[in-house]
Order: sequence, then C-alpha cells, then structure tokens
Amino acid sequence: MCIGLPMQVQSTRPGHAVVSGRGETREVNTALVGEPAPGDWLLVFLDGARECLTPERAAEVNAALDLLAEAMSGQWPGVEADPGFVLPSAMSAQELARLTGG
Repeated sequence: MCIGLPMQVQSTRPGHAVVSGRGETREVNTALVGEPAPGDWLLVFLDGARECLTPERAAEVNAALDLLAEAMSGQWPGVEADPGFVLPSAMSAQELARLTGG
C-alpha cells in the first residue's frame, strides 16, 4: 500500500524539488505537477509529487496520518490494541469450517 505524504518544497531545480515533511527530507520528481516554488506543499508518493496542496489540506492530511500512526501503535487513548477478532490464519480447522459454513 502506498500512502501520500504532504511535504513542503525547500528548493527546486528543473523537474525536481527538495521537500521535507513528516521527519524526512528528499528529492522528488515534479513532472506531474509542474514547477513548484519554495514553500509550496506537494502530496508525494514514492519520490514523485502527484498533487499540489493548499497549506490547509496539507495540515488535514498530516492530522489524519498522525491519528493513523497512533491507532496502529496502540497509543490512541481509549482504544485497545486488540482488534477484537481472529484472523483466519490463526483459526483451527473446526473454527474455519464454522466460519465458512462447511
């Protein structure tokens, strides 16, 4: 699965930008979004900018990613780390038969 990260442009050169966000800095390809300016926000997937963002939208995406990271780490207040179900790979043959109606 690929998740887009909002990253802010620090500097540019033709076709590329150095961006930073979510604790990292990297160079990305900007062919799909045109030439950004320093300070602009981009949604980055796999070292390529896919969309230009407003600062407000970048903040919304960052907030959603923060919530996701908290939930996945079990640090979300009031949320148990146990998902409340068992994956089929952890079930016995009898439990799988009951689940599938066999």
